[in-house]
Amino acid sequence: MTDDQRSAGAPTLEDVARAAGVSRATVSRVVNGVRNVDPVIQEAVRQAVSVTGYTPNRAARSLVTRRADAIALVVSGAGVEPEAARGDSGTGASGEEDGGSGGSGSFTAQVFADPFFGRVVTGVVDYLRPRGMHPVLMFAETSRAREEVVAYLRQGSADGALVVSTHAEDPLPALIAEAGLAAVLFARPARPVPVSYVDLAHQDGARLAAEHLLGRGCRRIATISGPLDVPAGEARLTGFRDTMARHGHPYIPIAEGQFTQESGESAMERLLAEHPDLDGVFAANDLMALGACHVLREHGRSIPGDVAVVGFDDSSAALACRPPLTTVRQPVEGMAAEMTRLLLDRLARPDGPVTSVIFEPELVVRGSA
Repeated sequence: MTDDQRSAGAPTLEDVARAAGVSRATVSRVVNGVRNVDPVIQEAVRQAVSVTGYTPNRAARSLVTRRADAIALVVSGAGVEPEAARGDSGTGASGEEDGGSGGSGSFTAQVFADPFFGRVVTGVVDYLRPRGMHPVLMFAETSRAREEVVAYLRQGSADGALVVSTHAEDPLPALIAEAGLAAVLFARPARPVPVSYVDLAHQDGARLAAEHLLGRGCRRIATISGPLDVPAGEARLTGFRDTMARHGHPYIPIAEGQFTQESGESAMERLLAEHPDLDGVFAANDLMALGACHVLREHGRSIPGDVAVVGFDDSSAALACRPPLTTVRQPVEGMAAEMTRLLLDRLARPDGPVTSVIFEPELVVRGSA
């Protein structure tokens, strides 16, 4: 077959092997993800794939590897049915989502309205794309939807699941663990389950916020917490209060929010009504801090002149705030990528131990404090 004849059809494994200077069998091993191939040869094959434009036949590949080459990215909602759910449930994952009540449309609308979720998707997609894999987005806000997720994984439609829970009582992690399915969680689960997870050192992040406000000279400091039945919300409050106590501030006014802008506005209204002389506020996520800043401006308070404000997450809401928000950075994209790496490692070594990876927070100083 001449080069012209080959170019007339789709590139084949033989074309890749010829371009890489290796055997067809070696190309097949690299394309199918066999791990014990010399890294230099793997790179040569990948370059040949790029040059030739070869695209693996996924159906044929699945027959060989018994893999779907797809990962389920599951956003799992409240532990009760929507019609029975409280409207003030919070997130168990990032501290950025409100898992409230309502039907599927309401749940998905809340998810897509939150900057956290887009950052998770970015981290997952950026990690999977170079590896020829893709995520399948699934929502599990009801018991039936959770059963469908477990069935989807059982039948091999996806090789494993990346789970982002938006409620402390989410039963999905336990269901997946009981079924023996491969999964990794974003954030430590509220109840112990034998599933790997990534998380942030939330208490250390809150410590950074407290120390920054104190360092600015703030002395009448309040906090807008996240929902206290959520590990991230509870940890951020604990870290903030402990640090303030260590610096001689045993009492800190608290208004509980739900990780939404609206709840931040309501919490700030309550704090101002009860403590009109406050000069510093730590909000447990950026959306609530954004709401707090809006209320402070409405009440004629300058930021940071009258009241300094610190948020948490370093999301797009921090840059949308006026002035731009000083915040504790949660590296969501990197955490999502690490979550994905852990899952792929789990698929390669099914008998490996479950593990956890904890990321360190970082204070990002902008104009609000």
